[in-house]
Amino acid sequence: MEWWLLLLVAFFLLLGLFATGLPIFLAFLALNLCALLYLTGGFGSVLLIINSMFDTGTSISLAAIPLFILLGEILFRSGSVHILFNAVDSLIGNIRARLYAVAIALSTIFGALSGSAMAVAAMMGSSLLPEMRSRGYDRNLSVGALLAGASLAPIIPPSVMAVVLGILSKVSIASLLIAGILPGILLALAFFIYVWIRGRIDPTLAPLSPRANMPARERVAAVLRAAPFLLIIASILGFILAGIATPTEAAAVGCVTAVVICTLLAELTWEKLVACVRSTASITTVVTTIMVSSVSFSQVLNMTGATFKLVEAVTSLDLPTVVMFILLQILPFVLCMFIDQIALMIMLVPLYAPIVLALGFDPVWFWTIFLINMSIGGITPPFGYTLFALHGVTHDVPLQSVFRAVLPFIGIFVLVIALLAIFPDIVLFLPSFL
Repeated sequence: MEWWLLLLVAFFLLLGLFATGLPIFLAFLALNLCALLYLTGGFGSVLLIINSMFDTGTSISLAAIPLFILLGEILFRSGSVHILFNAVDSLIGNIRARLYAVAIALSTIFGALSGSAMAVAAMMGSSLLPEMRSRGYDRNLSVGALLAGASLAPIIPPSVMAVVLGILSKVSIASLLIAGILPGILLALAFFIYVWIRGRIDPTLAPLSPRANMPARERVAAVLRAAPFLLIIASILGFILAGIATPTEAAAVGCVTAVVICTLLAELTWEKLVACVRSTASITTVVTTIMVSSVSFSQVLNMTGATFKLVEAVTSLDLPTVVMFILLQILPFVLCMFIDQIALMIMLVPLYAPIVLALGFDPVWFWTIFLINMSIGGITPPFGYTLFALHGVTHDVPLQSVFRAVLPFIGIFVLVIALLAIFPDIVLFLPSFL
């Protein structure tokens, strides 16, 4: 069978297995076993898969995943959201579209603390969206602002997806984590400018709020109460940037810091901490099982020789480097509308990694933009998981309205990606200090 036909068959078989509702890890295992049966005529090579799963599952790099998940669980279950909401609400001045700015800022902060876009979208949709609507804010613009802010969670560290991407692409996890800071902040500013302009053009979209006139003493008190939570982010990023700790060690420090702060200043109890650990174990089991079941997928592709043929075919194309970059980024953008983000990463990264090296792209720059593409997929109709997470807690908002609300922010994402492609130093500036 021709290499290109083999790749197409494998790709569509995997999509078909996903469509049946089969768990992702079982889909990869089934495809790997069928491929080995086809290539070797038996299951004698099954030890290859077993050894690959063992090596991946025992990698120390994977330890960062449960630690980052645990950090997010501690923050959400301890009630820290109310403290941070009051602080952000107090800092935003008496401006038009104030609550939109609060929504974007708070979603960005919690995204940075938890790394879960779906969790942030669900939390903001159930807590902040009713408040925005009760104050007369436009429903669609409110939904769009919340989804846009939540979609920054995989980009700004700590990010579980960045860890997974670093493992799959064999690029420094610390560099990928740090590289997401400036693009994430740039996106948040772009979202804020957009909602502020919409509010200035049409004041009915964003009425002024009486809470904006709260006394200075109350503002200062709210900010001071939330200030210690910044130590969580500082402890993680500071140790990584200073070269004192690896991402895994920094994540452990962040968890310890979160336990101390949330116990003293929030509502973290022993019962809630046990619940956090149980939830972390459940989520980590799912993510890790997918990881160890799918890494061997790239090895099977290598056995067929299809990967090398693909690299050879791509690099032999007489196309400008810019065109190649656009083509490589368009594919995940489109596919993420239909496929789970982690599943798509696992499918594409083994194919992309040798191509990225062969074309001479800076791997940190390329994979950071690739990660942003994955984030867009979470809010892109018709199957963005973050869209359904928010819709699930807003029963009176039609799904079609959620789809329409997020489209302008997807456009902003695309514009910022173009800016990052033209000016790669925005991505590479902070990693250069490592």
